[in-house]
Amino acid sequence: MSSPKESSFPRRDFLQAAIAAGALSSGAAAAGEAGVAGRDGNRIVAENKREGALDWQLTRVRVDGKGFRSPWVEGYCSRQSVKAGEEIEIFVSTDPARKVRLEIFRMGYYGGRGARLMKTIDGLQGVAQPTPQPGEKNLHECRWESSARLTIPGDWLSGVYLGRLTTVPEGRESYWQSYVVFIVRDDRPVDVLFQCSDNTWQAYNRWPNDYSIYTHPKGVQGPWADVSFDRPYGREAQHDGVVNDPLTVGSGEFLPFEFPLAYWLEEQGYDVSYCSNSDMLSPDRGLKSKAFISVGHDEYWDIRQFRSVEAMRDAGVNLMFLSGNAICWVTPFREGASGRPNRIIFRGGPYGAENEYAVNRERDHGPFPHRGPDEGLLMGGRNVEPVNGGGDWIIAKPDHWIFEGTGVKQGDAVPGLIGWEYHGQPADIPGLEVVAGGTAWQGGVNPQQWTATIHPGPKGNFIFNAATIFWAQGLSTPPGHVLPWSHWSRPHGPDPRVQRITRNLLQRALS
Repeated sequence: MSSPKESSFPRRDFLQAAIAAGALSSGAAAAGEAGVAGRDGNRIVAENKREGALDWQLTRVRVDGKGFRSPWVEGYCSRQSVKAGEEIEIFVSTDPARKVRLEIFRMGYYGGRGARLMKTIDGLQGVAQPTPQPGEKNLHECRWESSARLTIPGDWLSGVYLGRLTTVPEGRESYWQSYVVFIVRDDRPVDVLFQCSDNTWQAYNRWPNDYSIYTHPKGVQGPWADVSFDRPYGREAQHDGVVNDPLTVGSGEFLPFEFPLAYWLEEQGYDVSYCSNSDMLSPDRGLKSKAFISVGHDEYWDIRQFRSVEAMRDAGVNLMFLSGNAICWVTPFREGASGRPNRIIFRGGPYGAENEYAVNRERDHGPFPHRGPDEGLLMGGRNVEPVNGGGDWIIAKPDHWIFEGTGVKQGDAVPGLIGWEYHGQPADIPGLEVVAGGTAWQGGVNPQQWTATIHPGPKGNFIFNAATIFWAQGLSTPPGHVLPWSHWSRPHGPDPRVQRITRNLLQRALS
């Protein structure tokens, strides 16, 4: 093992390799190293010097015949996010009844291991808890007995936390495992605020038996289905068409689509804090950051989130949409049966104001109770129809500052980086520039245009739109990571150009 200092900053080896490959000049490499200099005092660097866990992944995973849930051991948390000093409840079901070990890990870099063990709770008594009957609008809302209560210690740094549930075998049997997931948030001033796309995780969650926003008998795109955070996450909902990842049972969509960005940010030593979609209903948290990141598949936003991020832009916060299909559907929150706020969501209507694609969604899938504003005026690019497919991320403006040090030329392509959903239709915003663009192939054969954009904010800040769910795939490959594929296209994994573009954006945002 390398020393903690070297583990936290394996930058020089990467930069020298990039120089040798012709991707970076030596001058650009020096500038890249300087961009992270001086970060040794931040809490992320100190946290990632701690010893990482050798065993945090799921080893033995089993789902039932429908392919969505793991009734042998499964669980959920009482809140999407929690602060130090606050309590979170964890609800566990096992069938048959078994003792359960709960190990809680903070996800990060940790010298390349990807996680650190924070706490172990042995001897939880798991019993078979009831599968809820469908409620109005096919709502499946568990009302399980609490299995564990945990007050978050004051020294637990903001991050995404996975709780690994492991059954304790009886007699001649083996164990089974799944995750629960929650976010620890804070209110400190921070360089980078990482918003997890957990509304979208829940919208697609098909637990217990194909019940999601997309699976109501009245149609897959209407306002017909309610979904609750008071239920386990099943296996990643599109495991047969996007990412076949056995790690996903119980963890939403964090591991395949968001963890590569978190892993890379912490590897590079950026001062980053984490939040859920529901933490952005007011702009207060975001106004304490220099850069706000939307990551992966960030499709479902309450309108209050939209207004919060507008306010952050207007106050000078830099916005980075390292995501695709973002801000597509209005997703109002309401409280659950427990009285906890923000526990039930549904597809309330399209974003897009009076743009044709929003009007068509209302015509084809409505009526909806809500119509969101034009997301293009915030992000720079819009959702389009069709919105899915795969393609290469093709450079359109190589002399732009985001490409400094990459060595790219016009028409160069990052293979497979577009997908499985994306943005197009640039908005009419003064100063907006299309920095990349090309064709995505829906179904592998039907062409659709996408565009990546950047435009200035009102206070010297910027708004960047990478226009793809897969951007994080170009940054890192954490332990256990499985690359996605969809519509006969796949990203290739870490790419020095994607890494350098992201570093350039952050260097400008934090300067």
